[in-house]
Amino acid sequence: MQTAPEAAVMQDKPLMRGFGLIAVISALMLTLLLEALDQTIVGTAMPRIIAELHGLDRYTWVVTAYILASMTMIPIVGKLSDQFGRKWFLLGGTALFLLGSGLAGASQSMDQLIIFRALQGLGAGIGMALVATVFAELFPPAERAKWGSLFGIVYGFSNLFGPAIGGWLTEHGPLLSRLITENGRWRWVFYINIPVGLLALVALLFFLPANLSLRSGAVNKAQTKTARIDFLGAFLSAIATISLMLGLSWGSTQISAWGSPQVLALLGAGVVLFVLFLLVERKAAEPILPLDLFSNQVFSAAALLSVLQMMVLLGLSLYLPLFFQGVLGISPTEAGLVMTPLSISMVVGATVAGPIVGILKRYQLIAILGAVLMVVGTFLITLLKPESGLLPSILFMIVVGIGTGTFFSIPMLAAQNALPLNRLGISTAATRYLGQVGATLGIAVVGTVVSSSASGDVMSHLPSSVAEKLSFAGALQHGFVAVLIFAVIALLATFFLKDVPFVVRQGNEEMEVTANDEIDKELIHS
Repeated sequence: MQTAPEAAVMQDKPLMRGFGLIAVISALMLTLLLEALDQTIVGTAMPRIIAELHGLDRYTWVVTAYILASMTMIPIVGKLSDQFGRKWFLLGGTALFLLGSGLAGASQSMDQLIIFRALQGLGAGIGMALVATVFAELFPPAERAKWGSLFGIVYGFSNLFGPAIGGWLTEHGPLLSRLITENGRWRWVFYINIPVGLLALVALLFFLPANLSLRSGAVNKAQTKTARIDFLGAFLSAIATISLMLGLSWGSTQISAWGSPQVLALLGAGVVLFVLFLLVERKAAEPILPLDLFSNQVFSAAALLSVLQMMVLLGLSLYLPLFFQGVLGISPTEAGLVMTPLSISMVVGATVAGPIVGILKRYQLIAILGAVLMVVGTFLITLLKPESGLLPSILFMIVVGIGTGTFFSIPMLAAQNALPLNRLGISTAATRYLGQVGATLGIAVVGTVVSSSASGDVMSHLPSSVAEKLSFAGALQHGFVAVLIFAVIALLATFFLKDVPFVVRQGNEEMEVTANDEIDKELIHS
């Protein structure tokens, strides 16, 4: 049974109302939007950045530094927020992100830009971990489902409009005398974050309650709590993540690079460090990642779905444009436009799934239906051939997009609902972190399959002859089959995503939750 302190936090109505609630929600969405946009907005500005700062050999690090830094922070801050509360971590992360944005805009060399992008990423990782957690504390479980659709909308918007916004600012950003010249307009890609982010920061400072969170553990003294921080686990988690993600990224972007010494060293170091991390977590008083989370069937299924959804999404998002350009022979601009229905349909899937889950107060059926759509759409994509037209491709992408869109909120919602409130931060952060790992894994696995399936040097350039197009199409089809396997595994995982009822009835001393199966009974008595 849940005790009185937890019952005081979990209620059947939102903990905030009126203008304060609107201000906090708007601030959280703005924070998440800026952090998501900074993963997509920079790409179109890179040619201008390279022209001014040079450093073409390091341009990929401008994106890589941001992603790696944000990934390392997600699990760490998720756990720390369970111990110390969310508000000041969230404010600190937003401030750090804005500081990194200002410094990145003022960079005078490529090395400076990379360092400041990493600083941005540290702040973004804090926001990515905590925005969804704060939402979960603001609303009871059924309401979380309705509001969770906003996350899909935000990420869909950033994927759809981020490159265009970056290009527009690079071409038409305002000039400021000698500070920002015509060639320096790209700096607004970073500076634009500051006024918008400050609005979010002020709203969170004044309207977000500091005592919103239920903190873990019975100790109250700050000194005692600090002594219980898992410093070694945090360190091992960070360097293991960096090693593994760098190894996967480098191996997947260079043909035959998997056997190179640097890639093998990074992958080996990542595996060894993760093993050490798991050993340390078994003995830590307040582990960064409590391993007993995975003994909960619902959490394990939700975590696996987070990985697989992003593997499907990134596998298709990167290689469908290659199919359109290299096989169907359309221009890069047209390929970008053809990909638009995928982004829009993902937003539709996320927007529709959340409210339906809120009404039914069950999420497994919606997850199964979403996975079925994902499998069917991906299967149809594997059938695309050089003679296929654009219309079938667009229809197949819409089916896949609606299916993948349902998983922007459901795994996170299931993980939050399946664990005690004092683990809300780490359950949310773990699903977000594993989603980012899935994105990198998807790129690595599909890229390897495509490269190993291609004959000759067809992967070194877009094909021009009919024979090259056939070979290229065959290689891409093998990659799409790999994506189909991910989608099928996701469908199987949804059958383990048992419904933990949202129905909550409060008494004077304790909370009673109606449960229909053994896993729910185990949760109630945890």
